[in-house]
This record gives sequence, C-alpha cells and structure tokens, in this order.
Amino acid sequence: MKIHEYQGKEIFRQYSIPIPHGGVAFTPQEAEEVSMKLKGPIWVVKAQIYAGGRGKGGGVKIAHTTAQVKQLATEILGMQLVTPQTSPEGQKVRRLYVEEGVNLIKEYYLSVVTDRASQKIAIIGSQEGGVNIEEVAHLYPDKIIKLLVDPLVGIDKEQAKSFVEKLGWQGEVAIQGQLLLENVYKCFMEKDASLVEINPLGLDQTGRLIALDAKFNFDSNALFRHPEIVILRDLDEEDPAEIEASKSDLAYISLDGNIGCLVNGAGLAMATMDTIKLYGASPANFLDVGGGATAEKVTEAFKIMLKNPKVKAILVNIFGGIMRCDTIAAGVITACHEVQLKVPLIIRLKGTNEQLARDIMTQSGLSIILVDSMSEAARKAAELVNT
Repeated sequence: MKIHEYQGKEIFRQYSIPIPHGGVAFTPQEAEEVSMKLKGPIWVVKAQIYAGGRGKGGGVKIAHTTAQVKQLATEILGMQLVTPQTSPEGQKVRRLYVEEGVNLIKEYYLSVVTDRASQKIAIIGSQEGGVNIEEVAHLYPDKIIKLLVDPLVGIDKEQAKSFVEKLGWQGEVAIQGQLLLENVYKCFMEKDASLVEINPLGLDQTGRLIALDAKFNFDSNALFRHPEIVILRDLDEEDPAEIEASKSDLAYISLDGNIGCLVNGAGLAMATMDTIKLYGASPANFLDVGGGATAEKVTEAFKIMLKNPKVKAILVNIFGGIMRCDTIAAGVITACHEVQLKVPLIIRLKGTNEQLARDIMTQSGLSIILVDSMSEAARKAAELVNT
C-alpha cells in the first residue's frame, strides 16, 4: 500500500523528522488559502499522485505570490500527469500539496528498505539527491552508501556515525544526521513499512536537514495492525480491477498485454508470464488465485480479467498441490457460463485430481483447449492472439 507525500510528511512529523510547513488542497481556492497561512515569498505547488518524477511531468511548480499559487493550482488540478512511473495515459491529479519554499545549499538521498538478500534492513544514502537514484546506482555506484541493520538489534551507533561521515556531514549536521537516521529507521519499523524514502533530503542555508519529499510503501500483510494507515488509502490512485480483486482475496496486477493469466502461486505466475513473452506475446495481468481458490473465486477472477478490453485469450495454468484441479475445473466451467466467454481458453492442469478435472472439462461441452505443458499453453495462446 502507498500513500501521498503530504500524508507521509505528517507521519514524519510524528517522528520528529523535519519537514517544511505545508497543507493539502483540493481546489485552487483552497491552495491559495493554504499559501496565505505559510511563510513566503516562495511557495511550492505539488501534484499528489502515487508516482515519482512529478517535477519532470510538470506536476511541481514554484510560485512567488499567493495569486500565482492559485493560478498554478488551476493548471495542475485535473491534469493527466505523466511521469516515468505512471502509465502512458498518466494519472489524474485530484489533490495538491502547497508548502513553503526552502533555501537549499545541498540535496541528498536517504531511504530505508527491506533487503531480502541479507534478510536485514538497508539504509541507503547518497550525496546525489533529487534525481533518479537508480541512474545514480547504475552510473556512479561508488556514490551509493549502504548500511545493513539487523532488525533484532537495531542501528549500531558507530555504524551510523560512519554512515553520516560518508555523506559528508560534519559537526552539528552530523549530529542531526544521526538522529534523523534513528528516527527514520524507527518510523520504518513501527509502521511496518517496506520502503521509506526521502528524495531529496535537503540541507538549508541555516544548516538544517529537512525532508522535502516523503515516499512510503507499507507491507500489506501488516495493515491489520495499522488502521491509522489503512484510512489514508486513496482508491482513486489505484487500478479499479486491482481494488475489486483485493476484495476477493485475489493477487491481481494489470499489465499491458492481451493474454489473461489465471495461475495459482506467485512463482508459477511469473514463470507463466515469462513463457508467454518467450513466444512473442504479452500477458494482460498477473493473477494468483492462491492455494485455496473456490469456484466462486475463479469466477470472480474471470470477470476481472474480462473487464480488460485488451484480453484476446485466457491462459489457465494450475499446479494441483494444495489446490485440487477438479475444483479449478468446476470454477472455470461456472465462470465460462456466467461471463459468456467469447475469447479462446487454454488450460494446463497438473497434479491432484488432474484426470478428473480433464474429464469434467471435456464433458462440459465448452470450447476449451487442453494442453499438457506450460510451454505448449503459452505457445498456443501466443498463436491465437497474434493471428
């Protein structure tokens, strides 16, 4: 789960992480009213969407008068903001954040993220802030500073001191930096985040470190512990199909291809999509029905996939371990009748009650293409959508 920048900054405030004063606005008039309450003479008007790179897309503007704040808000609100992290269609801007401008002398990058390779928490920093950190890591790997923290132990003081020194912080700034590091880490752990990112982290002319942006990703499996986070969710920023899928406990992500995929297990789903690409086609979605899918869940999965007008065929790839193949077969048949399926359906089933499932589908009278391997399924699906 993600949240907006202004919501993330409010969380930062709770952890004594310095941020500029600002306020959220949903109309140009509200934006002007917010700016009147803030110290000028420079204000920053920021589009609030779940994507980075807003400045490059025209979603972050500088105003020098409160009247200009209103003018810029009028231009930004309602626009389809396209950034490197949005779809080609962009994301509609429905809210803004207006904050005081800051006189900076330097921008840095700081984040805390789960490092699965080491099974630790990685604190990542760089003197190259305000830019795409992936590019910095690729072109100038020596400019990336990394500190691995054992979550059972916490931040080691000496390691933290070494980390801030590598960022070039000295004296009072180094003292601030160590405290900032501890507070961001504490925030990450207590809120069950999977990512906390400040880019840029600014150093102003008074020598104060200040978070100029706030990006959060939260572990969805831990949200039951955080009702205060759940209420921040902005459904307008999420794919309607993905929202609908989550209500049925389906793991669904929309993609740009035209072959709908229904698979049990995330690993098998990824392998299925790779195999589709191998045969010259593209998946329309990632969809994992899990190990305990019912006929009702399979039917709902079909409905969600077929709401995508790009889908020209559906590939079902099931390994029956915990999941019984005959249960999937019954669900598929129910779904086909309920949605009046009109696109080709390719099915590969292996495992528990495999033959029973084949018999059920063969006797259904439906036009189902049964295959024996994932490779054959992907090849057949690709042929059908590419003809």
